[in-house]
Amino acid sequence: MGGGSAVEERAGSRVSRLETRLVRRGFSDPDQAVRLLDEPALHGLAADPVLLDALGAAADPDQALFGLARLLEALDPHERHTLRDTLTTSKPLRDRLLGVLGASTALADHLARHPRDWHALVSFELRDIHPGRGDFLGELTRRVRSEPDADRADALRAAYRRCLLAIAARDLSGTTDLPQTAAELADLAGATLQTALDLAAEQDPDASAACRLAVIGMGKCGGRELNYVSDVDVIFVAEAREGVEEQTATRAATRLAAHAMRLCSDTTGEGTIWPVDANLRPEGRNGPLVRTLASHLAYYQRWAKTWEFQALLKARPIAGDAELGRAYAEAIAPLVWQAAARENFVADVQQMRRRVVDAIPAGELDRQLKLGPGGLRDVEFAVQLLQLVHGRTDESLRSGNTLEALAALSDGGYVGRADAASLDAAYRFLRALEHRIQLQRLRRTHLMPTDPADLRRLARTMAPQLGGDAKGDPVAALQREWKRHAVEVRRLHERLFYRPLLDAVAELPVAELRVTGSGAAGLSTEAAKQRLAALGYADPAAALRHISALASGVSRKAAIQRTLLPVLLGWFADSADPDAGLLNFRQVSDALGRTPWYLRLLRDEGAAAEQLARVLSAGRLAPDLLLRAPEAVAMLGDAGGLLPRGRAALEAEVLAAVGRAGTPAAAVSAVRAVRRRELFRTAAADVLGRLDGDPARALDLTGEALTAITAATLQGALRAAADGWAARNGELPVRIAIVAMGRFGGHELGYGSDADVLFVHEPQPGAGDEEAARAAREVIGELRTLLAAPSVEPPLLVDADLRPEGRNGPLTRTLASYAAYYARWSHAWESQALLRAEPMAGDAGLGARFRELVDPLRYPAAGVPDRDLVEIRRIKARIETERLPRGADPTTHTKIGRGGLADVEWTVQLLQLRHGHAVPELRTTRTRAALAAAAGAGLVDREDAQVLDAAWVLASRVRAAVMLVRGRAGDGFPGDARELAGVARYLGYGVGHSGELVDEYRRTTRRARRVVERLFYGGE
Repeated sequence: MGGGSAVEERAGSRVSRLETRLVRRGFSDPDQAVRLLDEPALHGLAADPVLLDALGAAADPDQALFGLARLLEALDPHERHTLRDTLTTSKPLRDRLLGVLGASTALADHLARHPRDWHALVSFELRDIHPGRGDFLGELTRRVRSEPDADRADALRAAYRRCLLAIAARDLSGTTDLPQTAAELADLAGATLQTALDLAAEQDPDASAACRLAVIGMGKCGGRELNYVSDVDVIFVAEAREGVEEQTATRAATRLAAHAMRLCSDTTGEGTIWPVDANLRPEGRNGPLVRTLASHLAYYQRWAKTWEFQALLKARPIAGDAELGRAYAEAIAPLVWQAAARENFVADVQQMRRRVVDAIPAGELDRQLKLGPGGLRDVEFAVQLLQLVHGRTDESLRSGNTLEALAALSDGGYVGRADAASLDAAYRFLRALEHRIQLQRLRRTHLMPTDPADLRRLARTMAPQLGGDAKGDPVAALQREWKRHAVEVRRLHERLFYRPLLDAVAELPVAELRVTGSGAAGLSTEAAKQRLAALGYADPAAALRHISALASGVSRKAAIQRTLLPVLLGWFADSADPDAGLLNFRQVSDALGRTPWYLRLLRDEGAAAEQLARVLSAGRLAPDLLLRAPEAVAMLGDAGGLLPRGRAALEAEVLAAVGRAGTPAAAVSAVRAVRRRELFRTAAADVLGRLDGDPARALDLTGEALTAITAATLQGALRAAADGWAARNGELPVRIAIVAMGRFGGHELGYGSDADVLFVHEPQPGAGDEEAARAAREVIGELRTLLAAPSVEPPLLVDADLRPEGRNGPLTRTLASYAAYYARWSHAWESQALLRAEPMAGDAGLGARFRELVDPLRYPAAGVPDRDLVEIRRIKARIETERLPRGADPTTHTKIGRGGLADVEWTVQLLQLRHGHAVPELRTTRTRAALAAAAGAGLVDREDAQVLDAAWVLASRVRAAVMLVRGRAGDGFPGDARELAGVARYLGYGVGHSGELVDEYRRTTRRARRVVERLFYGGE
C-alpha cells in the first residue's frame, strides 16, 4: 500500500485540514488514515464527506477504514470499481459494510479472504432482511454443492461466515433487534448442522441407510437465542430403519454424528464454525454419543438429575430426521414439566446457581456479563425456575426462549409487569453487550474488556442502547448503564421467586394494584401454595396464613413487611426449616411490630434482616430464647452486638442487677434474664458463624462464652440468696465457694448442659460449725430453687451429685471435711472427676484453697496405682455396655458411643492422672488443651492426638447442633429428616447431604476408637 500524497497544503499549520476533519469524525490515528486514503484502492474517497461521515459513525473509524482498504485491495479492478460506486451511492450498503468493518476484525478478515462476499450486504429482498432456517439452508447447500467434494468442508465454513456477515450487518445497522438476531443465529446453526449431516451422509451412505438421526438443540441454540460465538449444545437421538438391528443402527448414527461434529468443530485455513458440545446427553461425556428414544426415556425416568430437566426445558429439534425429533420432544416434555415435584428441586437449582458463581475466578467476577451476580444467568435461572414450577399446570409458560417465557410469566401474573419489563430491558442490554464483545474477534467470551481502545469501540457500538448518554464520555456511559442493569437484575433475581406470593394474600385487590401501575403479580392461592411447596415449605397453607397476617393491611408495619418479606422468604427457603423461620418471624413481628426501632432496623440494616432470618430458621433454641424477650433482636443491628461479653463484664452487670432488686426472687429473675439474653447472643453468633472461621476454635469460644455466662449467673444468684438470708437473719456466718466440675469446670459447656458443681463453705470467725453449715445449706438451697423455678426464663439446673457420697452425702462441706473424706474414702473415679474441678463463683480465697487441697489427688506424685488403673478401665467398660440407651446406635452416640466424647475424655484424663505431676502443662481442666500438652510432651503420637481431637470436636459440634436445632439436648443424630438436615446445615453440609455427615462422623469416630483401644485399654 504505497503511493503519492493526498494531504492538502499545510500552509504553516501543524495539522492538515483532512487530518482535522478525520479527528473530528473520531479517528484516533489520523496520520495512518491519511496514508490509507492516499492508497490507489481508496484514491479520491477522501473528498467524499458522506463516506467520511459514515466511517466516523462506525464503532472504530480507524478499524473500519483499514478493513475497507484491505477489501478494496483484494478485489479485481472491475469489482473494486463496482463496490466503490455502490458504496458512495447506497446508504444501506454503506451503513452495513462500514458498521461490520468497524465492529469486527474477524469479519473484516473474512472479507479480505472472500472479497466478493460484500454482495451479501447489498440485497434487500424480504428474505434477505428476515431470513429463516430454510433460507440459510438453501444458501449453505448451494455454495457447498458448487465446490468439489474435497473442498466442501471449507466451503461450508466460508458459507457459514458469509451468512454470519449478513446477520451481523443487519444487527449493527438496526435492521433487526436482539431477539431476531439471536433467532437467526440459532436458525443458521440448525441449517449448518443439517448441511454437515448431509455431507456426512454422502460420505458414509451405508450409515445413512441404516438409521434415522435427529439433532436436538439445547441451551441457547434450542431456545433460539444463540450468541455470535458459542458452543452449540446438542443431543443426538437415533432409530433403526426397517430391517436393521438397533445396535447396528446406533453405531451408524454415531459415525454420522461424530463426522458432522468434526465438520463444524475442526479448525482449518477457513477457521472454525463452532464447537459442537454433546455433553448434555445422558451420562455426559461418559455416556454414548447417540441413543435411541427408548434409551433416552429410560435414563430420564430413572437416573436424571434436576439440572438435566432444567436443561431439557430448551430442547428443540434443529436438524436431521424431523419426525424423530418431534417424537423426542413430545416424549420428553411430560418429564420436564413434572421435574418441579422432585425432592429438593428448588434447592438443587439454587445450589447449582451458587456453584456457578463460586467457580468464577476472583479476578473475573466484576467483569462477568454471563455468570456473575447481576448477569445473564441470574435472569435465565429465575425465569426457568418459575417456568418449571408453574409450567406444570400452565402450558403458556412452556417456551425455551428466555424473553418469550418472561413475557408469558408476566401475562400470566406470575411476575409483576414492572419487574418483567425491567428484566426484559436488562437482558436485552446484557445480551447486546455480549454480542458486541464477541463480534470483534469472533471469540467466545463473556468478559468486559479492560483495554481502553476496546472499551471505546464497545461503547460506540452500544450507542443506540445508551441513547444521549453516549455523546459525552461513551465509556463512562456504558459502565454506568451496565452497572445499573446488573444491580437491577440482581435485585429482581433475589425477589422474583418470592414477591408474587404476597399479592396472592394481600387484602388490596390485585386489580387495584395493577390500576395504580405497581406491576404487581397476582397468583392464585393454589399457585402460591405450589410455589411455597417447591421452595421447601412443608405446610404451604400455614405459610400463606403467616404471609397474609404479616403483609395484609394499609399500616406502615404492613407496608414495610411487604417490602421485607420477598427476600426474607428466600432466606427462609435456603434453610433446613423454612416453615419454622416464617412462623418465628411472625411471632417476633407480632411482639415488636409496633416498635419503631424494630421496623427501622430491618428496613435500613440489610445485614440485620438477613441475620434475623437465618437465626429464626436455624432451629428452635435461638428463636425460643429470642421470643422470650424479642427486644434482643436489637443486637443483630450492632456491628459488635454478637461478640461474647466476657465473664468480668457479665458479673458486673448481674451483681448490679442484684443490688437493685428488692427480693432474692426478683434478683435471680433479673440474673436469669441476663443469662437468657447472653445465651441468645452466643447461639446467634454460633449459628451465623461469627465466633471464628475455624470450627474447632469456634467450639472453644462457644464453651468459654457459655461457661462465663453460667459462672456469672451463679455468682449473681449466690449473692442474691446470701443477701436474702442476711436480710432475714442478720449477718451471714459463712463463706461459700462454688467449684465447677465436669464440662463446666472444663470450660466446655454446651447449650443444654447442667451446671455440675461442688459447694465448699467455711464459718466466719466466731461462728459455730453447725450454724455455718445450716446457713450454707439454706443459701445454696434457695440458689438452686430460684434458678430452677418455673419462669419465662430458661432454668439453670445446678447438679451437685459429684460431691463425696453423691446424693447421700451433705450438699456442702468444709475444707476439713473434704480433706478427711478424700484421705480415707476417695475412689479412683473421684480423683478422675477432680481433674475438671475449678473454682468459679463465691469466695475466691476459699476456692483457691480447695484447689490446693485436690491438686495432689488429681495429679498424684506416684501416678496411678495398678488397682486404680484396673478400676478406671472396668468402670469405663461398664459405662459402654450398660449406660448406652436402649435402641441407640453405638456408632453415632456422641457421648458414650464408639470414639465419642467419653472415649476421648477418659483417655486424656488417664494421661493426666498418670503424668500430671511430672508434666505441668497437663494440669488443665480443658480436654483439648490437655491432649495438646500430652502430644507436646511425647506422651501421645501427634497423629493419634489429631485423630482424637478431630473426633472430640466433631462429637461436640454435633451435640451443639442437635440442641440448637431441636431446642433440647440429645446425644444422637435426630431421627426426623428435617431436624437432621438442620444439624447437617449447621456443620456445613448442603441440602440433601445429611447422609454424608453421618458417614463422616462414623469414619472419624472409628479412627478415634482404634486410638483409644491402644492408649486407654492397651496400657500404653
